[in-house]
Amino acid sequence: MLRDDRGSATVWATGAVAALLLVAAALFALGSVVVTRHRASDAADLAALAAAGSADRGTEAACARAGMVVERMSVRLVSCRLDGWDALVEVAAAVPGGLGDASAHARAGPVAR
Repeated sequence: MLRDDRGSATVWATGAVAALLLVAAALFALGSVVVTRHRASDAADLAALAAAGSADRGTEAACARAGMVVERMSVRLVSCRLDGWDALVEVAAAVPGGLGDASAHARAGPVAR
């Protein structure tokens, strides 16, 4: 008795396409996380610099300045404080696709000599 193999290539091709789509989706998700992490890190750096530049006006003014920076960069300011003349900032950015948040910390202030 001979087996009929007609249509088996279609099943294998469908499986291969599904596997490729799964790998592509995983790579896209990973790329989204990496890009969002970099965006959060950049925003934290710039916000800390902005806050440190306004540290002479007090914590409230410095953190307001940091808040303006992160708002323009479409991230969320989690915390902001001054430690002497150093500004310490934490931000979070939502990863597209509901994969959570990417957070970053930054510190800026005068150079110690």
